[in-house]
Amino acid sequence: MVQVSIGIRNLEAVQAELAKLAGPQARQAYAKALNDTGFQVRRQMQAEMARVFDRPTPYVLKSSFVQQATANKLSVRIAPENQRDSPGVDPQKILQAQEFGGRRRDKRSEVALRRAGILPSGYQTSIPRVPYPGSDDGRGNLRGAFMVQLISYFQASPEQGYSANMSDKRKRAIHKGNKRTTGRRYFVSYGRLRGHHLAPGIWAASGTGGVDVKPVVMFVRVGTYKPRLSMERIAQGADVQNYLDKRVRFRIREAAGV
Repeated sequence: MVQVSIGIRNLEAVQAELAKLAGPQARQAYAKALNDTGFQVRRQMQAEMARVFDRPTPYVLKSSFVQQATANKLSVRIAPENQRDSPGVDPQKILQAQEFGGRRRDKRSEVALRRAGILPSGYQTSIPRVPYPGSDDGRGNLRGAFMVQLISYFQASPEQGYSANMSDKRKRAIHKGNKRTTGRRYFVSYGRLRGHHLAPGIWAASGTGGVDVKPVVMFVRVGTYKPRLSMERIAQGADVQNYLDKRVRFRIREAAGV
């Protein structure tokens, strides 16, 4: 996403030190300087995401990966990378939508719910304004474990990575509740789409006779992003060229033992 290619300038102050270095030593110094700059851009990228996003998750903030330069490859690349074994959406797709705008990609949970016939075509999921107790992560998102339970409850988990569909015995335990959690039943409403009086989404009924009804997950029209993340602004904020020049001079002096 951000490419910093070698463009070394202003070496007059270190010409004497540079003359002492063999070719491989100089290239190693350049590579180290490029990597220093790459991590500087990464820090700026994380600061920009924290500024423009609403309570970004650590998953997104930590997704920027520095593909480091070597003496044989004098360039460094800073780009979001999907974390190994992560169940989330590829962060590169998330950030690309944030930079250029466009339709939000479906989450794996949405794909599972849609394949099971629960989530209507053209809709995605959203957390209610007042999150269902125990469902949110404090950042405006549903907890992964809670979403897995919902998918299992509705027998909608054919995808790898989700636990097996919930047994009738486990469902009865949820309906009954225990000392820590109130008994509840989940059900789906499709609102006016099918003549239901509750808004489209997954709801929970608890209390005597199920009189306490609260939204758990809402079904909303497919969302689109407006451009918010500017990689050009990130590079400018990192002052890439000047930072690179300074780090090259430092690394050359370091290699020359000065």
